[in-house]
Order: sequence, then structure tokens, then C-alpha cells
Amino acid sequence: MALRYVSTRGSGAAADMGSFQAILLEGLAQDGGLAMPVSLPQVSLTELQRFAGLGYSELATEIISRFADDLDVDLVGRLCGQAYTAEKFGSTEIAPLTPLGQEQDAPLAILELSNGPTLAFKDMAMQMLGQLFEYVLTQRGETLNILGATSGDTGSAAEYAMRDKHAVSVFMLSPQGRMSAFQRAQMYSLQEPNIHNLAVDGVFDDCQDMVKAVSADLAFKAKWRIGTVNSINWARIMSQVVYYFKGYLSAVKTYGLRVGDRVSFSVPSGNFGNVFSGFIAKSMGLPTGKLIVATNENDVLDEFFRTGVYRVRAAKETYQTSSPSMDISKASNFERFIFFMTGCDGAATASLWRELAHTGQFDLKLAHPQAWQRVQASGMVSGKSMHANRLETIRDLDQRYGRVVDTHTADGVFVGRRYLEPGVPMVCLETALPAKFEESILEALGRPAPRPAGLEQLESLPQRVEHIGQDVAELKRLIAQRALR
Repeated sequence: MALRYVSTRGSGAAADMGSFQAILLEGLAQDGGLAMPVSLPQVSLTELQRFAGLGYSELATEIISRFADDLDVDLVGRLCGQAYTAEKFGSTEIAPLTPLGQEQDAPLAILELSNGPTLAFKDMAMQMLGQLFEYVLTQRGETLNILGATSGDTGSAAEYAMRDKHAVSVFMLSPQGRMSAFQRAQMYSLQEPNIHNLAVDGVFDDCQDMVKAVSADLAFKAKWRIGTVNSINWARIMSQVVYYFKGYLSAVKTYGLRVGDRVSFSVPSGNFGNVFSGFIAKSMGLPTGKLIVATNENDVLDEFFRTGVYRVRAAKETYQTSSPSMDISKASNFERFIFFMTGCDGAATASLWRELAHTGQFDLKLAHPQAWQRVQASGMVSGKSMHANRLETIRDLDQRYGRVVDTHTADGVFVGRRYLEPGVPMVCLETALPAKFEESILEALGRPAPRPAGLEQLESLPQRVEHIGQDVAELKRLIAQRALR
């Protein structure tokens, strides 16, 4: 029997959302929750040893087919082979591990996740999502109108993955004036008629709230076949789990470890999907040491892991920073984590989110002491990086190792260094190439970031974007006017 998925806010039979193909196109559950598998497939050390000999697409097939088990495994293998190619990622070595050096007797390394079409880690999952969407929609003879929100990288990764998909259109909301010039140009320069960029007067959280409001209108959602590519879509999380296995196995090989030895990961965190994917990998049996939640000045997640209090911020309290993809104060995937910590209790999770909607916060250690104990035992820790910290980290890595990183990756390195353990590799996840944040690299190093060939004049290309207010009714009108039918 195929693996079933349930809503994080559901109880009993009403929680059931169906198998993988059902949730792939569904987005939010009807009760507003997110899809979670009823159980997590486990990977033994024997299987992990076998994985060490696999290429990336074969490894992806092993992991993804366990979550998408209502698809034939050979089909999953073909889709993974189409998603993860040397043409798209610049090399047959996809998600390579780059050792930096030894610090405090701990190996420090970068997991390169930004070699895809849009130079950001979102490509790692979005390319797979594009293949899955195209296959399922073609089989059903249906179309899908994707509605998403981006703080910088999700939008371009989704649009580049879907731009050639005839059964899919994309409506992408982005916060006006809060992305880098490169990020804006990368999205807004696309001229395909199925791509619709909408700049919202507000912050990312406002964009995300608008997406959720449209998704909550079940009649509208059904009529216009609204789907999502944000990490509220489980397929994104599932696909991101793969590179944790790849990073672990690369660290084992690089540092002469045994399969079963611990490896820690430091993850720049905004919407919590990236680091939550690491938590899923660990829960599947990956021998993970610490999972480090690295935030910028928007430190909602750091505050939670230190205190147990989850307190969202209003738009006026959300800082505009030099790591803009993390300028988020409402982390959607955090709900999945809390659901897991409550013992997969949908009623408890729904109650917490009602309290959050009413008061703007909840205290997990008071509301559910056992859940807070599970958080403390989860291996997840956190820290905050400020503008001066990330600039100094960029300078230090350049001077010490000859490696230029972007601002978000610098946040991950800065916080990860606090948690080094002798003999335990610290793998810092790269989230974007530095060219996407040229202004900050110039400020840190006094020279511009290196640009991949062909992108030297990106900002000078004609841009196509429409400005809208925080108006859900206006957004619905635009979708109804331009949606695929």
C-alpha cells in the first residue's frame, strides 16, 4: 500500500490527504495544514554504504521513490535522470563537497548547491518538481496554475524550471525593492507568456500570506487549479533531503570516516524548509551530529530554539538585510517541525496555530512540555549572524581559503563555527553564488563577485513585472484573467 500523507492540523480520518500524487498538486490541506507522511521511511547503515557508490540522480531515485511510492520506481529514476544533468548543473558531480580546512580540530567544508540554472540551492528541488509536475499533468490531461511567493531565490528557480512546461503557468509574488538587483533581473527578465511576476508592496511574509489566503479559498483554488512550488509543497522537502545524504557520504569519503560516524550541518534558514529537510534526513537514519539553524537579524527561529517561544514579527519589525532571502518572520515549514515534535498530533498543532493567529506567539515549553523536551533532544541548535558578521566571514574565507561565498552562506559559516566539535566535520550548506549579491561582496572585499559566463549584462535586459498591493481580491482577479484553463 502506498505511503499516505496527513495534514499537520487534521485529526482522525479527516486528516488523510491521500498518496504522493494527490499532495503533489494540492498545496495546502483543506484545513490550512501542510502535508506530512504518516511515517518516515528508514535507511539502514547497510543501505547507506550501498548509496556511497551512486551518482546523484541514482541517489535521488533511492530517496524520492520512498516518498513517492505510488509512482513506478523506474519512472522516478527517469525523472531524476532528467532533472539532475551535467547540462543543468555544470558538471557530472552534482552537489560537490569542497573542503576548506581544519578549524578547532574539526574539518570545515562547503556543500555546493548553487551550480544550477539560477545559481541558488532552490534549483536542487525545483528541477525535480518541474519533472514531476509535467509527468503527472500530462498523464491526467490537466493544467496547473502555480502561485508562489519568493524572498529572492525560489521565484527564479521555479520560473526557470517551469518556463518550458506547456501545462503550467507561474504567478510569483515578490516583495517590492527587497531583493538584490541580480535576483530581480533574473526573474523579471523572463519573457515567456506563462510566467507572471507580481511585485508586492510589503515584505516576503506579506506575499506568503497572500498565497495562503488564495489557497484557503477552496472553491477558487479548485476552479483555477492552483498549486504551489513553495516549500509548503512536500515534494520540495523530499527532494532536498537527497543532498543531505550526498553531503554526508561525501564527507565520509573526503575525511576517511566510517559510515555511521557523525557529520554536522549548518544551514542558513529563513522559511525553515532547507534545515527541516536535514531534520527529515536525520529522522530517516542519517548519522547527523548537530543541525544548526543559522538566521540573520530576523531571528524568530533562533529565539525559538533558545527559549521555546515562537513569536512572529509584523512587517514593520522585519528587517531588510544583506542576506535578503532570509528576511522572513513567519517560517511556513516550522509547522511541520512542531507537528513532529508533538508526536504528530494534528489537534495540538492546530491549537498552537490558532493561538499564533490570535496572539502572534506561543510558548511550546509551557503548552507542551514533552514536545519542548523533544526539541531539545533533536540535535537542532541555532544562532544569529549580523551584517558585520557576514562581511567579516566573507573576508576571512577569501583570505584564508581563497573562497568567495555569498552573504547567506556566510551566515551559515559564521554560526556553524560556534558549534565545531573535534573530529566531527561541519558541512556548511551553500545557498547561492556570490554574484547574486554583488553589492555586499563589493562592500566586503572591495571587488565585485565573479560572474558566470553569459550573465555579465543580466541587469540591462528588459524586465517584465507588475506591481500590486497587498490585495487578495486583486490577486485573484489577475489569476482568473491570465490562468491556464
